[in-house]
This record gives sequence, C-alpha cells and structure tokens, in this order.
Amino acid sequence: MQQAVYTYRSESEKETDALAAALAAWLPAGAVLTLDGDLGAGKTRFSQGFARALGVTEVVNSPTFTIVKEYEGERLPFYHMDMYRISQEEADELGLDEYFYGSGVTLVEWASLIGDLLPPERLGIAIEIAGGSGRLFRLTPQGAVYERGCLTMKENGSLS
Repeated sequence: MQQAVYTYRSESEKETDALAAALAAWLPAGAVLTLDGDLGAGKTRFSQGFARALGVTEVVNSPTFTIVKEYEGERLPFYHMDMYRISQEEADELGLDEYFYGSGVTLVEWASLIGDLLPPERLGIAIEIAGGSGRLFRLTPQGAVYERGCLTMKENGSLS
C-alpha cells in the first residue's frame, strides 16, 4: 500500500505557524514528528511555531550542539532534537526511545540521519524552499493516528 502524502504551501512565517498550530492541536502524548530539509528551509522556524502552539514560553532555538532540548508546554512537554552533527551510532547511545515513547511530543530535525532509530509510527515532514519566503511542506503520516489527523486536516482545507 502506497503512503499518502499531504502538502501545505506557506508564503510567510505566519502561515508556517498556522500549520504548526494545526498539528499541535491534535497530536497526542508520545507523538513523533520528523523534519527534514536543506539548510535554511525552515526546520527550526517550524519548531518554534510548534513549541508556541504547545504553550512553551521559553525561547526555542536549534539544539544543534546540545542534541536534545526539553521544554515544558502548557498541554504537553516538548522534546526538540537536532541530529545534524551526530552519527546514527552516537544517536543510538543517547536513549532516544525514552523521548519517542514518553509523555511529550518529540520533534526531530535532520531525522533522516537516524532513520533506523525512529519509531515506526510518526509524522514525517519534508520542507522545501519554494521561492523567496515560500515553503512547501510534504507530510507523510506513518500510523493510524497520524493518517487520521492529516486526513481531517485535508477535509477541513488545511492540507491538500
């Protein structure tokens, strides 16, 4: 069976924040989002909007050198990871499963670099630069919860 892919086009940071907020509204504890895209595509910017939507009041920046940052949100804890500077072997030693199957929402930037360590059920998000400030988001749900959520967003016009 072929995986469904949903798309969202953003022309501004405000529109990117709207996508992040729409996802944060329905993702449950234990949810995992993976973000991939070129440098400057907007992974950290999306992460910041997502954290705000979860009620995180702290400044959220890229965890490139700390690898994992934990934040308390009003609704759920937020675990923000960046795998850009780490090998799959190093990541395997970090105990990421505690986050992936924990009580918060985990967002992994540069997730494709640790593909074998990711949980089988997750929401994959690929971000492409689409001219100027435009961004194209491709969402690939893996698992019933993610498929249902994306389908609902498509039905209400948030995704195509």
